[in-house]
Amino acid sequence: MRLSHLCITAAISGLLWGCGAQTHGPDHTHNNPAQQGKDAAANKADLAFETLLDQHWNWSLSLSPVFATSLGVRDYDDQLDDPSLAAYEARIVTTKSYLDDFKSIDVAALSADNQLNHKLITLELETAIEASQFGGKYMIMTNRGGPHLTVTGMASRLPFYNPADFQSYIARLGVIPSYMSKATDRLRAGLDAGWSQPCAPMRGFESSIDTHIVDDLQDSVFMAPFETKPKTMSEATFNSFKTKAEAAVKDQVIPSLETFRDFYVSDYAPKCQKQVGTSAMPGGAEYYAHRVKMFTTTDLTADEVHNIGLSEVKRIRAEMDEVQQQAGFNGTFKEFQNYLRTNPEFYPKTAQERMDIAAVILKRMDGLLPELFTKFPRMPYGLKEIPADIAEKTTTAYYNRPSGDGSRAGFYFINTTNLDKRPLYEMEALSLHEAVPGHHFQLALAQELPLPNFRKYGGFTAFSEGWGLYSERLGLDVGFYNTPYTNFGRLSYEMWRACRLVVDTGMHSKGWTRQQAIDFMADNSGLSLKNIENEVDRYITWPGQALAYKIGELKIRELRSLAEKELGENFDIRTFHDAVLENGAVPLSVLEEKIKAWIKAQG
Repeated sequence: MRLSHLCITAAISGLLWGCGAQTHGPDHTHNNPAQQGKDAAANKADLAFETLLDQHWNWSLSLSPVFATSLGVRDYDDQLDDPSLAAYEARIVTTKSYLDDFKSIDVAALSADNQLNHKLITLELETAIEASQFGGKYMIMTNRGGPHLTVTGMASRLPFYNPADFQSYIARLGVIPSYMSKATDRLRAGLDAGWSQPCAPMRGFESSIDTHIVDDLQDSVFMAPFETKPKTMSEATFNSFKTKAEAAVKDQVIPSLETFRDFYVSDYAPKCQKQVGTSAMPGGAEYYAHRVKMFTTTDLTADEVHNIGLSEVKRIRAEMDEVQQQAGFNGTFKEFQNYLRTNPEFYPKTAQERMDIAAVILKRMDGLLPELFTKFPRMPYGLKEIPADIAEKTTTAYYNRPSGDGSRAGFYFINTTNLDKRPLYEMEALSLHEAVPGHHFQLALAQELPLPNFRKYGGFTAFSEGWGLYSERLGLDVGFYNTPYTNFGRLSYEMWRACRLVVDTGMHSKGWTRQQAIDFMADNSGLSLKNIENEVDRYITWPGQALAYKIGELKIRELRSLAEKELGENFDIRTFHDAVLENGAVPLSVLEEKIKAWIKAQG
């Protein structure tokens, strides 16, 4: 690690936190020795804490070289992260050491901002340490992700502007065989320990590997950076890099993917779990309880989450029945669902049509954002189709945040496969969730807030996904969902998240089968069966994550209702939203503390 980077990070931290030491009005402390002593002690405690935060952040970047490059930190440009079990266990040892160091700091002597920073960093470290006790440490592959997809997506996260960028990329291509070998060994250790993904959601997963084993190198995603030559680079230099990359892809990368495919087909897939819940694996029940706590940032049990889900399903279903009446459909709810799932007028004819409709929805919302906020992120966002290698198995859309160095915008990725299963009446809710005022707005803004780096680029899923779901509902405040069908689409998406509480806990703690989960979602939502199957498979292979959305959204709605009640005519939805977002993605208990303090300050 170069000293220059440490100094730069420390300097940035000083800028971020130094404003807290400024005084306003006359300074009387020079005549008060006792106050001077308190200030000196506080400054010393803050400096020690901030220095430790810097050290931990730099250590974290050294473990995530591609992420470091995306932030403009070029110390690890020739490296990939180490996915081996040994490296994971070494990280936990270091994490425990950092936790001890943070706990040795006198929290009472810290500034108010740093007291919160201390609370969040210790929670983050404690959660990582607790996770290491379970077999989840072997589960580095889901039905929508894995080590091969990490490396195939690498280029999309890196800059390609100058010779150094291309040289470092070629070096990273050469590291891929070692990366894949270490990841395979970790997955193999999981098999030995009785931890593997269930069979049903992983069926056909080898296709996500096959698509990258190509005969023509120009069809390889690894050659994508060489499609366009930077204007400032000579043709000879560019072609030289391209030739080296082709050799690395042909002789190193593709053979490593072939080896990984053989492992998956011959070793991993045959040892898949027949049951879908984590309870079928050693220590799985305790692991799931940990995941519930981690993803909701609450002390709710799986049973409590399950019951909240059932209550929400009942409430939303009543609203859906009302919308069905508004649409003038006189049949049963099941008949209405079938009508929506089979009527071709509700579905796009081409991928471009789906992309264009999303673009129009979001451009309209862009113009309405000042009605909902007074503070806005600087970074823009764009739209892309989900890559073909993962589209069949993944969800209907997702979002990737902007790079930290400002070289890449945020992107809303849209699934353009199976168009006859992706209704247009859901596009408003989907787009508001993934882009603005949802994920892009919240995540891009967080990266621009005066916060420590671990909060700018990290955070808690219950907040970020809770905000995404809450953002869907914000369309009601600014004139979206003005037909019964688009409003049903919004309710169907809310029902989708409520059903998650029921089926995720059902499968992982109550012995539900995959088909039970599919049937429950099909009976209660308007989602297409294809989407439902993909989603249930996601919950099976990524236990607990789906609980974050509804639990987080319910808390934000609860706090908004409280603010509206307490402030009456003085309630301003714009400044309320500013207050919700101004601390980044925090645990729900911290959000509640902050909003209650904000309400009090408004009075």
